[in-house]
Amino acid sequence: MTSVVAEMPVRVYYEDTDHGGGVYYANYLRFFERGRTELLRSLGFEQDELAGKQGILFVVRRVEVDYLRPAVFNDLLRVVTEVAELGRARVDFDQAVYRQDEHRPLCQGRVSVACVEAGTFRPARIPEGIRQALGFGN
Repeated sequence: MTSVVAEMPVRVYYEDTDHGGGVYYANYLRFFERGRTELLRSLGFEQDELAGKQGILFVVRRVEVDYLRPAVFNDLLRVVTEVAELGRARVDFDQAVYRQDEHRPLCQGRVSVACVEAGTFRPARIPEGIRQALGFGN
């Protein structure tokens, strides 16, 4: 299996920061969400089309995050998203946020998403085309 990795730039705006001037902790989850969306998009999958045409959604099931160092207003960041593990109806992503040219993460975590039926939110098998694109065939 080849690891599927996507990288996305993010600028820290004033609205992303807290009273102390650092990025508010929950906003890292927003950056992670964008990273997962862009990874799927880079593989040719738009989430609205998956819901409308294939009748599936990916919903967050579990998040584990370590906040290591703060990002501050006007920092240019990069969000790195990697497919870590794939189950029948689950994908685990390892994600990290770095300052533009640094190699030590500011924040890192694992996000587990479940594939569910759009109408019922019942677990659904991840379609084979998506499994293959994520680096896991059959």
